[in-house]
Amino acid sequence: MKKISYYTKEGFDDIKKKLYNLKNKERKEISKQISEARDKGDLSENFEYHAAKDLQSLLEIKIFRLESLIFNSKVISKSDVNKSEISILTKVRIKNENTGNIFTYTIVSEEEANIKFGKISINSPIGTGLLGKKPGDIVTINAPGCILKFKIIEIEK
Repeated sequence: MKKISYYTKEGFDDIKKKLYNLKNKERKEISKQISEARDKGDLSENFEYHAAKDLQSLLEIKIFRLESLIFNSKVISKSDVNKSEISILTKVRIKNENTGNIFTYTIVSEEEANIKFGKISINSPIGTGLLGKKPGDIVTINAPGCILKFKIIEIEK
């Protein structure tokens, strides 16, 4: 069963740009490095050649991963999101029941997550723990090294 990943249009376009860069710029650069290293003679003891080939292998893995992400992706907009419960692209205000601190997060795909901008991954402990919850619910989340307790204050419309 394939795993579908959901992205905003911006997040999906960013993945496509990264893939384009890897295929059309970095691939050419590594090919050039391999060619230059090959011209230096005996390949059996040519460190530069082997290092460039290793980089080429890593690059192809990155390309395959991004191609798989794109193939298994669905672009959604905020208008597609059910605002009655927490799901992908939901912006939610929660209160830490232990400290009283209030946080606002948007639940996004793993690749779009950036805590600095209040975007948490749907696959993170907090993101997973909040899924399907509604305003007023109390959620207990097992995070690395601690147990967190949050109250869902609101799902922003």
